[in-house]
Amino acid sequence: MPAENVLLLPGMLCDTRLWSAQARKLEQPVYYADTTSADNFTDMATAVLRDAPPKFALAGLSMGGILAFEIWRQAPQRVTHMALLDTNPHAEKAPRKSRRLEEIGQAAAGGLRELAIEQLKPLYLAESHRDDQVLLDILLDMAMDLGPDVFRSQSLALRDRVDSAPILPSIDCPVLVACGAEDKLCPVEYHTFMAEEIPNATLSIIDNCGHISTLEQPDIVTGLLLDLFQ
Repeated sequence: MPAENVLLLPGMLCDTRLWSAQARKLEQPVYYADTTSADNFTDMATAVLRDAPPKFALAGLSMGGILAFEIWRQAPQRVTHMALLDTNPHAEKAPRKSRRLEEIGQAAAGGLRELAIEQLKPLYLAESHRDDQVLLDILLDMAMDLGPDVFRSQSLALRDRVDSAPILPSIDCPVLVACGAEDKLCPVEYHTFMAEEIPNATLSIIDNCGHISTLEQPDIVTGLLLDLFQ
């Protein structure tokens, strides 16, 4: 059955610009999740569900995919389709938890731009996109527009998230699992695992693509979403 509405869930320090190419092509009404007002995924999902239509397909990239798992926990009957892009089903590892607090301090002290710049090229983008200034500017502008307070709340949510691996077999709607072949933050093996655990999942690995697949390979991602939602 085709999707009636689409709810788009952005990644950390991203906004509607992350989905600009896809939103233009989707045939369904598009809604955007507000991921800026809570420091944990339980409250974030509750707020998103309060504003979302009664039933919806959803697509989440990175942190948005983690939020998708919590939305499924709270209201599986409302989700008709799910796209999990460049995301992570696992809880935060201890070394990364410690680093989160350091980064929150750096951002609060005025270092958000420096923090974003030092991570964007090596971690977020495929090798061929690391000098794409248009792409880098979009990512940096989103981060700076959202600012250090949102960085703090989203960092805490990611640090304290629960393990979503146990719920994967319960996701019984049509699911797309997709990621960039060069995603260093959420590598291919995470997505292979999810596709194996979710009953109705289709796996797509996108070449020449890192962590930000909606912007790095917009046409491919748009095509995958159109196929899923139809």
